[in-house]
Amino acid sequence: MLLLIGPPGSGKTMLAKRLPTILPPLEFEAALELTKIHSVAGLTLRTAGDGGLVTVRPFRAPHHTISDAGLIGGGAVPRPGEVSLAHHGILFLDELPEFDRSVLEVLRQPLEDQQVTISRAAMSLTFPASFMLAAAMNPCPCGFWNDPTRECRCTPLQIQRYVGRISGPLLDRIDIHVDVPAVRFKELAGSGASSASESSAEIRKRVVAARERQHRRFATQNVFANAQMSSRQIREFCPIDAECERMLEAAMTRLGLSARAFDRILKVSRTVADLDGADAIRPTHVAEAVGYRSLDRTYWT
Repeated sequence: MLLLIGPPGSGKTMLAKRLPTILPPLEFEAALELTKIHSVAGLTLRTAGDGGLVTVRPFRAPHHTISDAGLIGGGAVPRPGEVSLAHHGILFLDELPEFDRSVLEVLRQPLEDQQVTISRAAMSLTFPASFMLAAAMNPCPCGFWNDPTRECRCTPLQIQRYVGRISGPLLDRIDIHVDVPAVRFKELAGSGASSASESSAEIRKRVVAARERQHRRFATQNVFANAQMSSRQIREFCPIDAECERMLEAAMTRLGLSARAFDRILKVSRTVADLDGADAIRPTHVAEAVGYRSLDRTYWT
């Protein structure tokens, strides 16, 4: 789960839309399951390929005026909502603080259980909802807090109220917080392009290699990716040395992180190590994972 924070026009939405292009291709079983969901929702003709299967990972971006029933699903005859339509894909929530707080709170259950149960008087249906949540927001109401080129017009109280629209428990469930700075003129003009930049195809190769490593690791388990590890599996597959422990202890104390955040840091550290091709989690991997959580308390306090 990913939260992009930056001023207007910094490219947050563009980055989110590129996420499906770097994810591993859909396996046949996943494509079949996704096709069933879209068929129930009456969307198969629009989303399926020539063979009748939905073979592309979905990217769902509901407007911030959506209701909780539209997000989770509902109706007299229960139909899948956006969280199920984003199964095996991306659910993108732009302008996250603009969503009704009650709508955001109903996300907590599918984020944990990866499924949604909708109960009505006549029936109760369970839809799968294993998706990657990507969200974007401005750092403040005007959008320019901490921007070196624009002056922020917001008071500290206004910033606190703006960010306070997102509950702490929901933020705790977001693994990675990324600061997206404004794009400089040289980069817009093309003269500042980095020779070290990678295409989506190149990044996908590294992601696929990391996913294959995870498949081998969890061959005898009931999960297939790091994000699905239980607390017991985290202790088994994410061992750390004394230096990593000291680093995590300092981060927990300084940032005031919860036990859930601790587990998520270990999961991200394991994934960073997989992308690096490393068998063991090293201090550099933990440092990178902690860095992704640093906005946890710098913005929210």
